[in-house]
Amino acid sequence: MSASPGARPVLRRYRSVALVVAWRNLHNFFLNPSLLIPSIIFPLFFFTAFAGGLSRVEDLPNFDFRSGYTAFQFSFVLMQASAFGGVFTGFAIARDFESGFGRRMMLAAPRRSGLLAGYALSALVRALFIQALLFVIALAAGMQVDGGAIDVVGMIALALMINVIALMWAAGIAFRFRSIQAGPLMQTPVFLALFMAPVYLPLDLLEGWVHAVATVNPLTLVMESLRGLISGEPFHTGAAFAVAAGMGGLFVGWALRGLRCAELAGG
Repeated sequence: MSASPGARPVLRRYRSVALVVAWRNLHNFFLNPSLLIPSIIFPLFFFTAFAGGLSRVEDLPNFDFRSGYTAFQFSFVLMQASAFGGVFTGFAIARDFESGFGRRMMLAAPRRSGLLAGYALSALVRALFIQALLFVIALAAGMQVDGGAIDVVGMIALALMINVIALMWAAGIAFRFRSIQAGPLMQTPVFLALFMAPVYLPLDLLEGWVHAVATVNPLTLVMESLRGLISGEPFHTGAAFAVAAGMGGLFVGWALRGLRCAELAGG
């Protein structure tokens, strides 16, 4: 069913707001070295440190990941880069409101949720750029990929869902505080959630409280699914997408309520 004639101008304005916000953030990201370079350097640092410095882990008797330790760690770095791409976009939201530009955007937007859609679009483009760069560098370094094209597409899609989840968490904080000083509150919970999953070893090889926390961490399922896809042995992929979708819905609601707080506060 097509949109009614009266709804079309509203949809066009909504789309225009989202695209303008996305273009502005992507323009700032790609033309500002202080934003672009850290987004590239940090994932590469973790990939090099973990995949290179801990490569002897694959010699453990019970480590049976078929694609090798480089691919094992790449799955984590891919998810981490996607998540922090969302968090860094949250920083951009906070900077916009701290400078007063966010309030001007809210006054100009007939539907304020278009602002959130624009930030989300920019975060997805940023994540795709970093993911493509990571894939190229990892393959050049000899990473083994046993999954097929569909598996790789599934990896990318699942990582993008993590990007949206992290963005919505960070956006909810940014809209409520409207200050870059809330940055640690955006970043720290995401950092802890990522590193409380099985980062260095498979879940079965973890022990103690780390194993207990990783077992109940929903990101563990996502991370194991990413590793299953890259190895060509899909592991609970449907469940991982369902968990990511559920978390995404939860945090979209969190971000929209934060946007409402910004509206009530006058931006």
